[in-house]
Amino acid sequence: MLKIQRKANGRVLFTLSGRIESEDLDELRKLLELEGAGSHIALDLKDVTLVDRDAIKYLADCEADGTKLENCPPYVRKWIGQERGRPRRKKQNGHIDTRQKRSKANELE
Repeated sequence: MLKIQRKANGRVLFTLSGRIESEDLDELRKLLELEGAGSHIALDLKDVTLVDRDAIKYLADCEADGTKLENCPPYVRKWIGQERGRPRRKKQNGHIDTRQKRSKANELE
């Protein structure tokens, strides 16, 4: 179960506690969207006990979009790094994303 606390003081800090699982991501996504594009947002992960792969992907995307991850547990930081280095998979409908197309084209040359 994920617990989310919000504090604002010049920036918005969401303190996350417990497990972050795929079913929690829609709620977290909505909360971050409500803050608006110009907000300085940080996620404090000090009290996070467990994350699943979808949560790792989401946290990596958040960080890439400018959200700061504070007190990130070492295993989460390492997993995020591994996810960033992992090649993208085919989408479920059979289409290949642009990055994979470029990679395949380069391999053929």
